[in-house]
Amino acid sequence: MKKFKLGLRTALAVLALSGMTVNAAPALAAGKMTIASSQDPGSWDPIDTFLVAWAVVSTNIFDGLTYRGPDLKLVPGLAESWEELDQGKRIRFKLRHDVKFHDGEPFNAESVKFTFDRLLGAEGAKGPQRSNYTAIESVDIIDDYTVDMKLKTPDPVLLTKLAGYGAMIVPPKYIKEKGEDYFNLNPVGTGAFKFVSYTPKVNIKLAANPDYWGGAPKLSELEYRFISEPATAVAELQAGRVDLVIPPIIPIGMLPVIQNDSKLEIASVPGPTVDALRFNTRDGITADPRVRKAIIMAIDRATIIKSILVGQAVEITSFQGASSFGYDPELKALPYDPEGAKKLLAEAGVKPGATIQIDIRGNDTTMNEVAQVIASYLQMVGITATLKPYETNVLLNDIIPQGKTGAMFEQKWGGWTFDFDNTAYAMYHSGEKWNPYEKDATLDKLLESQRPLTDRAEREKILKEIGKYVTDKALELPLYNSNAIYGISKRVKGFVPAPDNRIKLNEVTVE
Repeated sequence: MKKFKLGLRTALAVLALSGMTVNAAPALAAGKMTIASSQDPGSWDPIDTFLVAWAVVSTNIFDGLTYRGPDLKLVPGLAESWEELDQGKRIRFKLRHDVKFHDGEPFNAESVKFTFDRLLGAEGAKGPQRSNYTAIESVDIIDDYTVDMKLKTPDPVLLTKLAGYGAMIVPPKYIKEKGEDYFNLNPVGTGAFKFVSYTPKVNIKLAANPDYWGGAPKLSELEYRFISEPATAVAELQAGRVDLVIPPIIPIGMLPVIQNDSKLEIASVPGPTVDALRFNTRDGITADPRVRKAIIMAIDRATIIKSILVGQAVEITSFQGASSFGYDPELKALPYDPEGAKKLLAEAGVKPGATIQIDIRGNDTTMNEVAQVIASYLQMVGITATLKPYETNVLLNDIIPQGKTGAMFEQKWGGWTFDFDNTAYAMYHSGEKWNPYEKDATLDKLLESQRPLTDRAEREKILKEIGKYVTDKALELPLYNSNAIYGISKRVKGFVPAPDNRIKLNEVTVE
């Protein structure tokens, strides 16, 4: 039996360090904070989305059984403690007492069971989150404040997954009475801030929850404005109409604008986000692995990072950063070798003047600059690349999943668990949303084989093997692991930048 349990004194200390208190007397909140986020997720239901832009807001509306803050350490959330039973086949969670949803509904074992029955059932099947939690067989109620989570197979990162996205605990009565569609647009959780109003494509407004189990927020209001245009977001920050700009809005080229403004500052921390241009391996010239390798060899990524990203990123060899479990520092990328690229293209029968299309997010200014440079490099080896910008939601929800991309397409991935499984399974396993082209039985077997392992060393070995296999097949042009860059008004006090953009704002004030 393996126990994960915190005594009351220890729990209080841990929560205090993570910016929360337990059963604190409600304080009178004051002040409003306005945040610029680049994207409207379109639904606030935890099972409907994978978007970081959802988590930016919803970390303040919902809670999970566990919580991971800016220091990336896992601590209790709505579960006060947990322990593994039956050689890891069951996890028993002891739940917090006296916690209420924003509508007054009590949080208890029933709401935990409802949340996971819903996630793993027909409703969850409509969204992208269920595949992250398929190790769970069932959630069984032991008593009002104890649940057992039975597992089909061990999942070594499940406790981290319970801290975010699809595992956020939702109110059974509210959803049953109001319906799924209503809940999508009018979210209710147990978090530090309550939903007030939502205007699609414009903003979402929240108000302080004075009864929050982690202590009443110091702010009275939060407003998240959806601003996709970087210049507009920075102008609003300069004008004082926005207090915080969330990554990845701010392009590298606009950093000096903020740094030279005495009222503003930059907060930059190494993050999980990696950028790549992935290949259409089904159609056209990029169906040939020699062509894919030639394209990789044609691009001087080190120069791109130095000249465009000015030190705010590091080069990657696989689709993960150095902080990811499964990262292989020994893995070598294909070198920058334009002459070698030309030879490979000739071997593949690709003649000078061949054309490809690169699909990118229209509002990603930094990637627009990077992609233009990549097109210039490709021109030097005889390939003419055209850039096709898409509205982000269209690219992510239609073009990529439906396999309608050009030869290459932008993929920006948060990898928020800091575990390569969370990225690799979604990107490379047959039938997954983000893998519209590849069906590789060998790769599927590798991905599936590491998930049940509790031996970290053995699992890490397989994850490294996956990284090497994908690199050898040249399924993408890996670019860089970028910093999370926040633009912030100096009026904001108590803000701690989070690598994964999931920021609780209950301890923040605005002067």
